Parts: sequence; C-alpha cells; structure tokens
Amino acid sequence: MSTDTEHVEESETSPSLLETWSDWYHIPILGAVMLFMFWVRTQAYDQFVTDDGSPALAGVDSWYQWRTIEWTAENYPNTMPYEVWSGFPEGTYVGQFGTLFDQIIVTVAMIVGLGDPSPETVYAVALLMIPAMAALVAIPVFYMGRRLGGTLGGLISIAILALAPGTFLTRSTVGQLDHHVGEVLFMAIAVVAMMAALRSGERGKPVYELIVDRDWNALRAPTIYSVLAGVAMMLYIWVWPAAIVLVGILGVFFAIQLCLDYLRGVSPDHIAFVGAISLGVTALTTMLLIEQSGFNVTSFSYLQPFTALLVAAGCVFMAWLAREWNNRDLDRRYYPVAIGGIVAAILLVMWLTLPGLYNTLIGNLTSRLLPLNPGTGTLTIAEAQPPDNFRDHVRSEFGMAFYTMLAGLALLVARPFRDREFRAEYTLILVWSLFLISMTATQVRFTYYLVLAVAVVNAVFIADVVEIFNLDIRGGIDAVRGIETYQVIVLFLVVILLFAPLLPPIAADDSTSWEQANSTGPSYDATMVWEGSNEWLANNTPEPGNWGEHENADQLDYFGTYQIPEDGDYDYPEGSYGVMSWWDYGHLITTQGERIPHANPFQQNAPSASAFLTAESEERGELVLDTIAAGENPADRSNEELESMAENASHEEMRYVMIDYEMAGGKFSAITAWSGPNYEHYVTPSGHEDGEPVNINDYQNGTIPYYDTMQSQLYFDDADGLEHYRTVHENTDAGTATIVAAAQVFVPGAIQGQAAQELQQLGYQEGDVIYYQDGEFAAPGEGRPSIRVQQMGFQQIQRIQQNPTQQLLGARSAAAVKTFERVEGATLTGTVDDEAGVLGNDTTAAVEVELETNAGRTFNYTQETEVADDGSFELTVPYATNDELGVEDGYTDSAVEATGEYNVTVGEPGETGYEAQTAVPETAVVEGDTVTVDGFEQTELEDSNESADGNETDGGNETDGGDQTDDGNETDTGSADGNQTDGGNQTGNETGSDGAEPEDN
Repeated sequence: MSTDTEHVEESETSPSLLETWSDWYHIPILGAVMLFMFWVRTQAYDQFVTDDGSPALAGVDSWYQWRTIEWTAENYPNTMPYEVWSGFPEGTYVGQFGTLFDQIIVTVAMIVGLGDPSPETVYAVALLMIPAMAALVAIPVFYMGRRLGGTLGGLISIAILALAPGTFLTRSTVGQLDHHVGEVLFMAIAVVAMMAALRSGERGKPVYELIVDRDWNALRAPTIYSVLAGVAMMLYIWVWPAAIVLVGILGVFFAIQLCLDYLRGVSPDHIAFVGAISLGVTALTTMLLIEQSGFNVTSFSYLQPFTALLVAAGCVFMAWLAREWNNRDLDRRYYPVAIGGIVAAILLVMWLTLPGLYNTLIGNLTSRLLPLNPGTGTLTIAEAQPPDNFRDHVRSEFGMAFYTMLAGLALLVARPFRDREFRAEYTLILVWSLFLISMTATQVRFTYYLVLAVAVVNAVFIADVVEIFNLDIRGGIDAVRGIETYQVIVLFLVVILLFAPLLPPIAADDSTSWEQANSTGPSYDATMVWEGSNEWLANNTPEPGNWGEHENADQLDYFGTYQIPEDGDYDYPEGSYGVMSWWDYGHLITTQGERIPHANPFQQNAPSASAFLTAESEERGELVLDTIAAGENPADRSNEELESMAENASHEEMRYVMIDYEMAGGKFSAITAWSGPNYEHYVTPSGHEDGEPVNINDYQNGTIPYYDTMQSQLYFDDADGLEHYRTVHENTDAGTATIVAAAQVFVPGAIQGQAAQELQQLGYQEGDVIYYQDGEFAAPGEGRPSIRVQQMGFQQIQRIQQNPTQQLLGARSAAAVKTFERVEGATLTGTVDDEAGVLGNDTTAAVEVELETNAGRTFNYTQETEVADDGSFELTVPYATNDELGVEDGYTDSAVEATGEYNVTVGEPGETGYEAQTAVPETAVVEGDTVTVDGFEQTELEDSNESADGNETDGGNETDGGDQTDDGNETDTGSADGNQTDGGNQTGNETGSDGAEPEDN
C-alpha cells in the first residue's frame, strides 16, 4: 500500500518539476552565458593594474573617460558641465562624456567604497563595469530573440552574442574604458521596450475615441508600456546624446508602419498612440537634460527633445490624416504618396527657414546612417571610415551568422504570407536591422551595434527553420525518435552555419572571442609613447595660470566646476597657456600631462592645428598662433588676412608644441586635409605642379615643401634657423620616426620578359621611375608618379633596399615624441669694425651653438643674417646657454642644454672674417632682451661643408638607400602610398578620434 502511495506521489510531483524546468530552464542558461561573457572580457585584468596604482588603459578615449569618471567621483553626483582643461583658449563642452554612463560607474564605486571610495576603488570598479555591462546586454538580447523566435530563438541570440569576436568584444573588454558598451546596452533596452509597447498597442487597440471617453482601463496597458519605452529611450540618450540616431530610425519605422496599417485596413491609431506617448515622454524627459542651446548632436541640446517631439507629432498627424482620408473616401493607395510629399515639403521649409537644423539632421543622416557624404572629420578617423571590403569585414566579425541574419530578415518579411500574424515589432526589427547594416557600411565602428541585429534576427532564422522542417526538438524522447534523417541534416547544417566559424577547431586560434579577449592589454602605441613626454610636461613646466610672474593656478583646479560660458569661450586667467599638437593627442596631454591642449579628439580646433603644423615659414606659424589668440580660425587665410585678424590677440597663447613620429610621417596626409593646400603639394618637388610626374634627379637634387613646414622644421631640424622655438625635451623610449621618399625604378635585370619589353617599348631607360595609369604601365610623363613620401618602419625600409625595382631616395629620423617651447628669443646685436676691409656687400653674420638633449644626443643650432653696410647685424635666437630659470620662476626647466657659448662669425665660410663668442642667459630668451656681442677677432672662418640639399637627418644618421641587391624580388607597390588616415583614437581605437569624441562627430 505504501508503495502504491509513493508511486502516486511521484507521478503527481514529476510533471510539476518538468513543467517548472520547461518554463524556467532558460534562466540558468542565460546566467551561465552572462558569466561566460564577463569571464572572457576580464581575462586580462592584471595587465591593467600597475604597481604604482597609475591607470593603464587601452586607447586614447579611455584616458579621457577616466578623467570624467574621476571628476564625477570628486563631485558626485554631478557630471562635468564644462571642460577648461582642453580646447585652449576656448575650453570645451564635453557632451557625451560625463553622462549617465559615468554616474552608473561612480554610483557602483560609491556602494563598494561605502560612500567614500578611494581612487583605486573607483579605478577597479571602472575597469570591471565595462565587461559587466557587456554581459548585461545578453538580457535584452534574449528577450528580443524570444519575442521573435521563442525561447530557443532567445538562447540562440545570446549564444551568438557571447561567441562573436570582433568590434563588440574588443570594445567591451577590461581596460576599454569607453561609453560604447553603454550605448549598446541601452540601445538594446530601448528597442526591446519599444517592441513590448508596440505589441501592447496591437492587443489593446487604443483609438482616439477611447481617449475622448477617458477609458483608462482599455488604455492602461498600452500607456504604461509606451511610457516605459519613452523612458528607456531617454536613458539611451542620457548615456550618449547622439542616440537621437535611434529616434530617427523610429521615425522612419512609424512612417512605414502607419502606412502599412492603413493600406491593410487597420486603424493607424493603435501604433500612432504608442509612438505619440513613447516619443512624447522622451521629448519631455530629455528637456530636463538640456545643457546647451542650439541643435548640437553630441550635446544635450534642443535637438534631442525637438527630434523626439517631431516624431511624436508626426504619429498624431498621420493618424489624423488617415481619418480625414477615410472621411473624404480617397483611395488608400495614395496615402503613402501624400505622406512622402508632406515629409519632402517639411524638409524644404526647414532648409529655407532653419538651415542650421536642416544641415545638422541631413549631415548626420549622410555621415552616420547612410554611406553618402562623409566629411573631412570623418575621413580622418580610422574607425569612422567605411570598411575596405564590407563582405570581408562582416565575415570576420560574425562568420556566417551575418548571412543567416539576412535570411532571417527575408523570413521575417515572409511571415505574414505564411499564415503568421502581421506584427509591428517585425517591421521595427526589419527597419532597425537595415539601418544598422547601413551604419556599419558607413562607419566601421558601428559594427558594435550591428552585433545586436545579427544576434536577434538569427532567432527568426532558427525559429522559422524549425517550423518549416517540423523539427520538434522539445517534444521529449518520442519526438526525438520521430525525427527524420533530412531533419537531422538540416539541424546539423544550421548549427555549423551559425557557430562553426566562431568555435575551434574550425575558427583560427586567434579569432575566437576568448583568444581575442585574452590578447588585449594596455595601449602601447600613442598612450604609452606619449606618457614619458607628458610626465615631463607635468613636472617641468609651470602650472597653467602660473606662467611668467603670474600666480593664478588656483583658478584652474583640475577637478573644479566651470559653468558653460554664455559666449561659448572661457575667459582664462593671466598666466594660462596652451599646448599645440594634433587632435589625436589632446586627451593624453590633458590626462597624463595635466596641461591644456589646443586641439583634442572632439576634433575641436583641428583646422587651426593643421594651419600651424603645415605653415611653410616661421612668420606664418607665428601669425597662425596670434590669430588663434585673437579668437579667430586661421585655416586657409592669407598672411595679410592673418595679420589683420591677429591684431586683437590676447594673453591666451600657445607656449608648447608637441610632435610625434606619426604626425611627422603617416598622419601628415590627414593633417593636410583640414587646411589647404592638399597633401600632394607638400610631397611634390619644387618646380613641379602638384601631381606632375617627377624623376629621380628631380627628387634628389630638389626639395619638397614638406621640409619647410613648421612641423618638419621643429621635429627634424630642432628649430634650426627659427627665432622663437626651441627643443626642450625628447622621448626616445619607443623608437624613432623615419620619413622616406621611395620610388619604383625600371631595372631590366630585375624586370624581365614581357614586362621589360613593354617598358622598353614605352620608352623607358634603365633607372627611370615607373609610372602607372589605371593599374597599367604608362609612358614616361603620363599618369601618377610612383614616388611617395611617408613614415616607414625599419623593416619596410629594408624591403625597399633589398628590392632591385625600388630605390630609397632619402630618409630622416627623429625621436618618438619631441616637445618644443615658444619663446620671445634673445636678440643678438653686434658691430664689426672692419679695419682690414675683408667684408663685402653681401656679407653674412652667423651664430652656432651646440646643444645636448636629455637622451644624450647633440645637435647644432645655427642662424644667419645679412650684415649692414656699417658692419652691424641683428638676429634672434631661442636657445640659452644657461638654465638659470625653472618651474618655480614660472618658466620651463628645459631638458636640452647648451654645451658651450654661441660662436658668432661675420664673413663667408672658408674666407677671412671675424669671430666671437657670447653667452645668452635664459632671462634674455624668455623676456626678449638684447645681448650685445663684442670682442670680435679677425680669423680664417671654417667651412661648414653642409650637404647640397641641406636636409641632413637629425643627429647625422642619414639612411643610405643606395645599396641595393639584385635578388629578383618583385616590385612592392603597396607600401608607400602616403595617403594614410588619422588612426590615433583606435581601440583597436576613437582615435577617432568617436567629437564629442572623434568617432562620434
């Protein structure tokens, strides 16, 4: 009897347990996937924790994100309203930095630190919150997938999300301290919330009459879900102001869906209600976030609530127009045409009356959503450019899952035709996915968004394949026994398609998610290369506000609160100064050096930085800096215009210039993109038109305008011959830069057979430069020359030297990073009493001093001027022969010192003239005092024996490109195109640069 009872109890209990497991089995699986995602992304945690507690981060933008997190921790719960430690002399509004993303991280740190977290606690929490947010993405992705493909579809979605290597993974590993992972998380939350709201609207069927009757029971559910969707949208915008991109996508979706509903004979009121309520809530809540007037995409401005309100109003209008269309008994087919015409009319009116708003909306449409018209800022950011090959890119990111996603989109379109219910959330996913594909084709960085669509839409693919082939894999053992062979084959192929390219052994060892995450580490390109130079800057230059005799550093607290200026420009106190460099490195100067850069990765002041670095004389370079101090943009202005604009220059001056090997080499083409003339101008030998074919002799015997630029004169020549600039520090820890001119040369012994005959028929002779036109050999003088100038590594140089069909025409090298100071310069004056009558009409006075850098390198500074008829001369020099001033005096503790006094000569080298020595005190250099040179003695002047072209390398180490071997190697045509883009803000970065950050501008 007891046995029977036990059997009965077991039979009654077992179905309950099975049902419970059937209903909730996805929860432990979801938790396991999230733990896996977190573990994968934290494998390299130890690499980002240093012994001295200083940050070690992956990428330039991560350093600035750490700055805003630190600021928020110091000023909790506030975020930074205005940044005065960047964008000198205006300061900058940082917009998408210092948002909800920072507040979430600091709030967790506050909890962990019991209300008073140490910097180490804040840093540890910040590191771990990035992979934690990535793991949390699995929750909205699962529920999106589940809505489209059931529980199985949801699990497939998170499996793809967890295993996908590539951009989303690399942007969400420990050390990638950037808001991109927050963007992905909150976009996913906003989309799944909108899906739920749309479904609630279709079920509740809210219409205008229910609102008039105040039937809140019928309206309650759609209203609640719509409000939550609006709040979710607001949170996404709070994390990233440029998230109005999703508002735009929703606008397109609502326009399409309302037209489809009306054409199907369904009241548009249902979906219009959801759109009006959700986007109306978004408009109202984002009004509370406004910090700036205007319509700036990357700021909390009027644009976010205006755009949301525009979509909400559009939903109401379309529902009203549908009712009017019915009342007038008009043909339904023309309703979408009318909507399209009205949208076009609105854009036309906006173009005429609000051109700024129109340009903002259309500009972002073409630069973010559609690959139509990228601007200069976009084209100089590596991560903001389109993929070189879109198919190869998505294949490397997602394997075959991208193509099964495309199949899933097709199946989603076909669902209503397979006796499946027509649902608005299907249209939403279609529109959203297509826009994410377009965004990825426009800017490669948006691949971290595309992973959402790939994961979610594959739920449709799986669910519909299971349905089409009757694969009942949840029906118990009996169902499994009933599976046919073809069904097993289909299931096997589906699994192989989705997961094999993401898992070993089919996937390459270094292409799986855990291998990629394990190989991550602190960025040792720009961030580590510049660290030594910025550390020197912080310790050996006066604090901003303390320059010269001023003591105003207390007015520029690094963690101080500064309100947005009414006129947009911060009024810096006397004694403030800026640092001139390329925009890639602005965040590093701010965070590592605690000094104020002029240009930054928001791409602020990129045109003026370009104008200075490309200025082809010191006179023009000085005019550019004076124009900046006057609050004007000097790009593409004549010297006369600069003189006029510089008349109102203020005390806000640039005091330092920092240049690295990438600026001097591969990034120079990107620098020239921001101000004229174009890149070809700087690398075309003198006497030739831009792009005109040149030969080897032209290149070797002439010069190129690049060598006249301020960048080259400072970086390669150590300000030799300049009056107001001097080298004060160099960082050689990370290697050197090399500028190379390389040409492909016709060598019959190396190019044989048909190719050699073809070249001879075209008129080539041994040693001629080879020209190409449309990928084919062209006659001499036609097509684009194959000579290029670019920064190369030593291995590339060796390949050129060993290749008989290439010739190395010249190379110049310098330290990894050099820092220069802008000074008044000491004026040396003197008069020679030419009793012997050895001086002529064109006699020159020259000065020379030997200097030694902190790296032990010696170089000579020289300058010359004409002597007047009475034997007098005057010239200005920037280097001192002592170091009597330092930081405590309000000046620079230079790491470059003179080894002796200036040698001053009057006369021609190799002939009889006059010579004297003089000391130049530091005070004379920084204050612009005059030093009188006397004590000249008649002597035989030494001949300097400089090279013919005057372009010696830095330190005399010129690369010899003449030693070539005849080893028959093929011509290398891909290593010297000189047209590299600006890749300093990669994460595998914002360099790019995303103004707000480079990748976001």
